[in-house]
Amino acid sequence: MKKILKIIFFLFVMGITVAMHGQATDLARIEYTNFPQSKSDNSFNRFKSFLRFPIKLKDSGTYLVPGIKYENVNFQYKDAASFPTGKLEHLISYAFSLGYTFKMTEEWRFGAEGEINATSNFETGELQSEDVEYTGSIYFIKSKKDEGFIQPWRLILGLRYATSSSVRFPLPIVNYYRRFDPKWSYTLGVPKTNLKYYFGKSSLQAYVTVDGFYANIQEKFNPDAVNTPNQKLAQNISMTTVLSGIGYELQFSEYFSFYIYGSHSLINNIRLRDENQDRVYVINDTNYLYGRTGLKFSIL
Repeated sequence: MKKILKIIFFLFVMGITVAMHGQATDLARIEYTNFPQSKSDNSFNRFKSFLRFPIKLKDSGTYLVPGIKYENVNFQYKDAASFPTGKLEHLISYAFSLGYTFKMTEEWRFGAEGEINATSNFETGELQSEDVEYTGSIYFIKSKKDEGFIQPWRLILGLRYATSSSVRFPLPIVNYYRRFDPKWSYTLGVPKTNLKYYFGKSSLQAYVTVDGFYANIQEKFNPDAVNTPNQKLAQNISMTTVLSGIGYELQFSEYFSFYIYGSHSLINNIRLRDENQDRVYVINDTNYLYGRTGLKFSIL
């Protein structure tokens, strides 16, 4: 039974990891995140921004959606280590995506998106083939409006595949949102489950969500050469963390808002992996506090 539960949990975590950015209804976002590690002087600081700009095509309800994204993670690694931690200090990502969406029926919409992402520590100053990863997604979205709410409920079903994932097959995406009262709504699924309360132009929410990052390491190294000289070489670093906390959002207009979240990690998995995506080294995985704030322009 324990083995089955571990397999289910593994698939759940991997699914939400690759789906973290796939279900976003935001068209633009600027965000700063701080991950101070407990019982350690280690810390992550991340700046992230992205922009999607829908282009309406001839057919009604059909759009082409190109997008760009920039992410910069500064990792202050202060724990004792037998490898040069400076290799992990600056992790940068540049991405370009292209989406296509059209209305299948009055309630159902289809969407597909492909993304090419250069994500690395760029220590050589040049782009390498291993720095580039690809993702592909398809979605089926059903939503229904009424006179009482802007969007009373929405269901998203889909599949997503990422070349950086250690799981070599597409993973499912399921997300359900309902505004069941003028002051209350909830979301069930990935990458976020929450319960939200609205008051005036503000809202409070309790949530469980997933965050993280992935980056290639251009010059491979053995992270524990002293004790295990024949260990596989670390080629990339990835972080997957499951968080629970409280968030506040202030709506400036129908689509533009400011947000701030505070939470504590429930699961914290930071690892160095080899070229086969197998784990070769675990970095301090103690659970810790987490803070995130930013501005966003969202269509839903």
